Formats: sequence, structure tokens, C-alpha cells
Amino acid sequence: MVNPVWLKTFCTLVDVGTFTKAADKCYMTQSGVSQHVRKLEESLSSTLVIRGKKGVVLTEAGQQLYRQGKDVLQTLDNLAVTISRDPGYEGEVRIMSPGSVGLRLYTRLLDLQVTYPALTINYRFAPNGDVHKAILNNTIDIGLTTACPVDPNIQSEPIGEEPLLLVTPRHIKDPTWETLCQLGFIDHPDARHHAELLLGANFEQYQTAQLRPVKQSGFSNQISLILLPVARGLGFTVLPANAVAAFAQQAAIKAHYLPTPVSETLYLSSLAGRELPQRAINIANVIQEQVRA
Repeated sequence: MVNPVWLKTFCTLVDVGTFTKAADKCYMTQSGVSQHVRKLEESLSSTLVIRGKKGVVLTEAGQQLYRQGKDVLQTLDNLAVTISRDPGYEGEVRIMSPGSVGLRLYTRLLDLQVTYPALTINYRFAPNGDVHKAILNNTIDIGLTTACPVDPNIQSEPIGEEPLLLVTPRHIKDPTWETLCQLGFIDHPDARHHAELLLGANFEQYQTAQLRPVKQSGFSNQISLILLPVARGLGFTVLPANAVAAFAQQAAIKAHYLPTPVSETLYLSSLAGRELPQRAINIANVIQEQVRA
């Protein structure tokens, strides 16, 4: 491997023509310049320069190294500039959240990408547990969950609340426990957690139902499809308010605000100890503004 310090000294020597000028240019002694060139020749097993009365003369190997070496040094300089830059709206930001959260945020983030074309939003929907795993594996920059992380390697902060709603077919006006049992439960990746929070707070029979679960009438892991079977009268489910509001067939469903309201806390999380790039910090700020609006 070519030592870049020796290579830079060699290319400077060729540029200025003499060891004396190279020493001045590199802020070194002449013997230091000579030492760098000699070590470079030894590492390449090739003679690179011949001392002449009017300066140095390059050998064939020296000419080849100079031509390619200049390109290498320029690449290294460009790399240093690129790494030291931390633009606020350029590059990729990787985000993951449950689908209901994404429905609330994704359009706003795309608006930001339209404003800053060099910015790329990589947004994936996943259950809380998968979001936490992705943070720990450092495959995402920002995670949004409705469950507080317990792993000390995840740093998080609460940024908002999201109400949970019981959703039934339109003809159900006043849902009783018996009515829900008859309908059956439309399951989804976070449904059991949502049901435990909302139904547990509003129906005494729910704890008993844990021993004899309500029948499952369907399942979907696509946030846009979860309410389709509800709209067709095939069951009920529990979803965050944003997911319910985004459903196209509002006339076919009924969202119920139960006597004991329940909201989920929304957490913004990232890998503990990791310094986020400025673009991810800016996106996190936009997310917080959107949630709190």
C-alpha cells in the first residue's frame, strides 16, 4: 500500500522540481524530503527520480506514479471535504415506524424532499418490535414507536399522543361486549396491544376474554387494508385515530370514542451514543413539529 504522506511529498517534489523547493513547500528539511522519496522507492521496489544538475528527472516508474498519484491525492482531498461536510438536506434519511404513524408523517416528509431534491426519504412501516431491532442493528437513523424502548442502547423521547379508537361497521351505534364478540376481531400487527389498552380500560369482560379470546375474523398487516373487512361488516378492530381518518370508506365504518379515552405515547428513538448527521436531526425536528401541530 502506498503511503499517502510519502506520495504527497513525491508529487510536490515533481511539481516544484528541486528538493530545496519541495522542502519549503512541505515545511520539511531536505533530508526529510529525501527520506520520504527513498521510503516510497523502497516500498515500490522501483527507482522514481534521478537527481540532475537542474533538478530531478523522473524515471518511467516515477512518471507513472506521478500521473496516477496526483489523481489519488485529489481523490483523498475530495474525500476529506465530503466527510467534513454535513449538509442539512442532502443524502438519505432512514426512518421506520408503525403504519399509523407513517400515515401521519409520510406526506409531509415527501413535501420536504420535493423542496430539497438532494434529500432522500427512506420510510418503512413495521411493528414496534421490528423498529427497535432496526435501531439496535443501526439499519435506520430514526425510529418512531408507540411502545417505550426498554433496551438501554436505544435513546428515546416522548413527542406526542395518539388516541386509540374502537372501529366497527357503520350500523353498530352503541357497541356492547356481546356485540363485539359476535362481530369478531380483525387482527393486525399492533392490534392486541391496542386492544389491551383500549378495551381493557372500557370493558370489564376483557380480562376474562384473555382466558377465552374473542374470535378472530381476519388479519391484515397492511395499514391501508385493515379496515376493509370492518367496512364489510366482518368484524371490529382497534386503531390509532390517524389510521382511521386516512381510510377512504368513511361512510362504511363507525369510530367510537369510549367513556375512558386511551392514547398511546409516540416515542422518537435512535441508537444511543450515535451522532446523527445533520439531515437526520433536521428530519427529526420536522417530525416533532408535525406531531405537535
